[in-house]
Amino acid sequence: MLMPVKIYFFKPASLKWNPAKQITVVDGCHSNVDIRCLTCADIFNLTLTNPHGFLFIFVKKQYRTHSPFNIYPNHMKKLFLILLTCLSSYVLQAQTDLKRPEASQAAMVMQRIGLTDITIHYHSPLMKGRKIWGDIVPYDKVWRAGANENTTISFTDDVKVNGRLLTAGTYGLHMIPTEKDWTIIFNKNAGAWGSFFYEEKEDALRITVTPKSAPDQNWLSYVFTDLQPRSVIAELHWEKMAVPFKIEVDVPEVVMKSIRQELTSINGFFWQGFNQAANYCIQENIHLDEASRWVEKSISLQKNFANMNTKAKLLEKQGKADEAASLRKEAVSIADEAQLNTYGYQLMGEGKSKEATEIFQLNVKRYPDSWNVYDSLGEALLNAGDKKGASSNYKTALAKAPDNQKQRIEDILKKL
Repeated sequence: MLMPVKIYFFKPASLKWNPAKQITVVDGCHSNVDIRCLTCADIFNLTLTNPHGFLFIFVKKQYRTHSPFNIYPNHMKKLFLILLTCLSSYVLQAQTDLKRPEASQAAMVMQRIGLTDITIHYHSPLMKGRKIWGDIVPYDKVWRAGANENTTISFTDDVKVNGRLLTAGTYGLHMIPTEKDWTIIFNKNAGAWGSFFYEEKEDALRITVTPKSAPDQNWLSYVFTDLQPRSVIAELHWEKMAVPFKIEVDVPEVVMKSIRQELTSINGFFWQGFNQAANYCIQENIHLDEASRWVEKSISLQKNFANMNTKAKLLEKQGKADEAASLRKEAVSIADEAQLNTYGYQLMGEGKSKEATEIFQLNVKRYPDSWNVYDSLGEALLNAGDKKGASSNYKTALAKAPDNQKQRIEDILKKL
């Protein structure tokens, strides 16, 4: 009687016997399997069903004659040749799978709102003369909102979608079309293939929207429209239909979160970052208590016109006008030419022409040899309607200005 052998399959990491993990080699073969029962397809299918990746085989002599795993030793060479051939074919197929254009091509759109990035990745199918809604895309069924793998939408910060909160992250984007209203689904499983493995229990948010008519378009696309400082409309567009949904960002709070983080990094060692943070709070009229702490921190690092002026603005916001005026006077007393010039233009931008003119006049008094102080004062006077005073100061600026500024000032004087 021939002595058979048994084939064991084991995990490469442990290299330990685990008979419970044996895999049936061939369905339908009898006991004492003859190697002729094994085809290339059998061995190849075995490699595909092995849950541990590559197929590892250990051959050990067994003194048994009946087992669905038994084959005769004189057939081992053939078994390994078959296995080698199949694995070689598999590797060859992988190596020759060249990149080719997809019928539905990949696309991506991104929009930033404040500091928040909104990104949609999708594949874009073409109409190709087909009826889309209710046919290629059936009604009342979950649809991948694109083609191929999941359409995904990601947010770097928390947002509101049609007024409902959705936390930061990447979501599978699905839709349920109907003849009237549509359901848009943001699903936590962003790595699935299309909607084939969609499960409602993994939904993060569902909203209902009403599609609208749109110009006929052969390809599916996503676009961002109606861009505002704190919101944008995301829109799917295909055939003669667009499906919009609104995304809103709490920009000031996102910025505050970013500021707090940045002030724990290198920016926390210098006065500028704390001054900028306080100014942002004053500008948006938020977190004035934090602004107060930040401006004091800035002054403690280096007292200067910029952060003293910021503190004066904060005191005005808090209704402390007298304290603000006193502090601003002190700040102006230590300001240099560039700081006074910047402050003057800031006042002009706020519509405070009289105050701006006074600052520019002070700059002329302190720095009479600078051409730029006369140029700025001339602009302030012209802005206030004093053409004679503007002309006089522009002429002085022209006499002192470098060559690269003369033509500009001459053109202003000609208009005057």
